[in-house]
Amino acid sequence: MAAVSALVDGVALADLAERSESAHEYSPTGGYGGLIPAYFNFGDLTKYFMGRADRQFPAPGRAYLLGCGDCGEVGCWPLDAAVVVTDDGVTWMGFRQPHRPDRDYTGFGPFVFDRYQYEEALRMAVEAL
Repeated sequence: MAAVSALVDGVALADLAERSESAHEYSPTGGYGGLIPAYFNFGDLTKYFMGRADRQFPAPGRAYLLGCGDCGEVGCWPLDAAVVVTDDGVTWMGFRQPHRPDRDYTGFGPFVFDRYQYEEALRMAVEAL
């Protein structure tokens, strides 16, 4: 199955999340993988990753960025974040693991992207699917 996997400065977001969770000694750590659009109706992925889809999950202005690395289901082991869009940038912040609400991701991110580059990466990812 085709998956959408986010990179931050060339490093997989899944790897960054696992490193952060390990540093906090959370258990389990990591276990994340890319999102598989065929497994979940994300709708227009371009709008979804801007936090502006008609049916935005898990909530308006937030997006699942990672799903389960084993089964591929976003509901099994997701990582989500707020997606803040400005005229010239997109920021991922306020990360959370909904199955572990006690985890503190304060030191993880925020990740700030140039809006043009972000939209271009989205376009290429959607085209590749």
